[in-house]
Amino acid sequence: MKTWISPAPIWLRYRLAIPQWVKTTHYPASYLTNGLTENIQTGCQKIRIAVSLNDKAPCSGEKTMKKTVLITGSNRGIGLEFVRQYALSDWRVIACCRNPMSADALNRLAAQHPEQISIYPLDVANHSHIEQLAQTLSGDAIDLLINNAGVYPPESGDAFGMTDYQAWAHTFAVNTMAPLKMAEAFLQPIADSHLKTIITITSKMGSIADNRGGGSYIYRSSKAAVNIAMKSLSIDLNPKQITVVLLHPGWVRTDMGGPNGLISTEQSVTGMRGVIDNLKFEDSGKFYAFDGQIVPW
Repeated sequence: MKTWISPAPIWLRYRLAIPQWVKTTHYPASYLTNGLTENIQTGCQKIRIAVSLNDKAPCSGEKTMKKTVLITGSNRGIGLEFVRQYALSDWRVIACCRNPMSADALNRLAAQHPEQISIYPLDVANHSHIEQLAQTLSGDAIDLLINNAGVYPPESGDAFGMTDYQAWAHTFAVNTMAPLKMAEAFLQPIADSHLKTIITITSKMGSIADNRGGGSYIYRSSKAAVNIAMKSLSIDLNPKQITVVLLHPGWVRTDMGGPNGLISTEQSVTGMRGVIDNLKFEDSGKFYAFDGQIVPW
């Protein structure tokens, strides 16, 4: 990992040309820096938010992290719990979400673990954002990529006779296309790492064999599609010894899963981490549940 030496104090300088996508995320002007990341309350002992994809989240001193994980959709629910658990395990955590400034829980967590967590803005439905982030992080090995970002369309537009086809396209962009684009963009950093692992959070609702309830055309099809995409990816990346695995998190009590979920985010992520920790390259291309059971296609 690179060693960054940051001058003290850090003087903030406004960028002359702020990318339009950064403008639209409504960051205060004081967060926009010239090649540097503002450290809230100053210094690397406080929270770092990389508000521009040109920023490398510099930090004073040297810190060697054995493992690095990049997590999408990290501002809430399962993604946030992944960030928490990996930070507690002293991983370097690259936490990505669409609007870091409104990710209060993630910001509080990063403030508690400033040496482990760096936050980057990323809209996975926008491929140029993914490419910019890959360029920003180029040269840094990524042991584990967790494609966690996902959407569940409104039920009113996901029933037969009432299909919202615009919502269907957006759901595919986030749930299906983004995981493959992330793998393409971060292929080299993953290949250069020690663990060489890509995890995509999917759902049993994408299992054809397990579909006994019907309905949910948009969500089911987006997850079935990402399942076959990751299966193909596991075959294509076999020569590079990269492990590609799909994980079903269970029915979790989150904003997406609802209050009636059977397990907590902590239980789900603890289970999934157990699966990840025990993966072998021979497991590439498989579809597991959080409890380690194989899920039928």
